[in-house]
Amino acid sequence: MLLLAAPMPFAASFAQDFDAAQPTVLITGSNRGLGFAFAEHYAKRGWNVIATTRSPESSKELAALADEYERVRVEQLDVTDYAGITALADAYAGTAIDVLINNAGIYGDRDRQAWGSLDPEMFHTINAINVLGPLKIAEAFAAHVAASRHKKIVSITSGAGSVSPDRVAGGGVFYGISKAALNMAMRKAGAELAEHGIIVATIAPGLVLTDMLKTNRPSLAPRARSATEAVDAMAAVIDSLDQTYDGQPRNFDGSVLPW
Repeated sequence: MLLLAAPMPFAASFAQDFDAAQPTVLITGSNRGLGFAFAEHYAKRGWNVIATTRSPESSKELAALADEYERVRVEQLDVTDYAGITALADAYAGTAIDVLINNAGIYGDRDRQAWGSLDPEMFHTINAINVLGPLKIAEAFAAHVAASRHKKIVSITSGAGSVSPDRVAGGGVFYGISKAALNMAMRKAGAELAEHGIIVATIAPGLVLTDMLKTNRPSLAPRARSATEAVDAMAAVIDSLDQTYDGQPRNFDGSVLPW
């Protein structure tokens, strides 16, 4: 049985500007793309937002968002810095986190994960960020989520992680493996946290016009939607999650993602 720390009053100094009557969301990788769109989405809804990024000093858009919305806090966090994850969780002890969004992720260098040139170092880097990072975040903040009203942990997956015969394509070998592994990692987390009423879900955004897509799959860009459109759709799916959720990865439209 996983033992969670007893919830403390909503009075952590790091959350002093938060409204205890409003839900709280924590988002990793918030400086651009889907992460920034999530931060903006929840800020506009009046939520308390903990927006994390590896380099707050260079995240000008995020800083501007925090200036506009008083309940947005920008925090430094590298999802491969496990001591840093623990430190941030400790800093927010007593803060109930209703929705935890594991968004931070990388595609990785295309050439170093191409068949015939598979680079072990790149494999470990991608999986450290895309798989172990979300798992450690979920572990560190489990007590915060358990103490909330919504009790949801959501990780951003991808159709590239599907192992269905009609969906597996060439290229991006390590990225696809990492997303398949993320799906399993979150199923394991869900099994560990179910007794605490926590819903652990994975959602795929579909084709989104992010820097990742433009750099690694530029041919798909004309078919992609904006990050704002993708996040609005995924947020609706997150809102709909309840105890009937079966653990299967979902698409942005709520349909089951073949896995």
